[in-house]
Amino acid sequence: MKNWSTLLLLIFLAAGASAQTGGSAATATPPETLQLKESGFDFGKIPQGRPVTHIFEIVNTGSKPLLLDNVQATCGCTTPEWSRAPIKPGATAQIKVGYNAAADGYFTKSITIQYNSNQTKVLTITGNVYRSATTSAPANASLSLLKYQQQ
Repeated sequence: MKNWSTLLLLIFLAAGASAQTGGSAATATPPETLQLKESGFDFGKIPQGRPVTHIFEIVNTGSKPLLLDNVQATCGCTTPEWSRAPIKPGATAQIKVGYNAAADGYFTKSITIQYNSNQTKVLTITGNVYRSATTSAPANASLSLLKYQQQ
């Protein structure tokens, strides 16, 4: 009788252990649903005072609609624009990122995409803003001569 009790106890413990490992698969991280065609972009050299933009494309690789909850930049000089509409499975969407090149020098800015309530991805833009000329081009004296000859 003791052997039967021990055998039943072992079977019960084995069944409980397999149920726990089966449950961990259900709580595993869901497969990735947002795929970036590129995660960063380098604007190269930009003249100071000239805002620039770049469009990042994303793809919904999941089987359910994808919702971009928020797209936020690290500072006010970078402005993301995106559609609030759900992205259907297999469809693409765009995130337009603008940068106000007011200050000269090298820059690196991060843009965080929050989607499906609890997931994130990060985009990065870089570039080098060079100082524009502070004076205008010198006057062209030959233009004034042409004006007088036409009269």
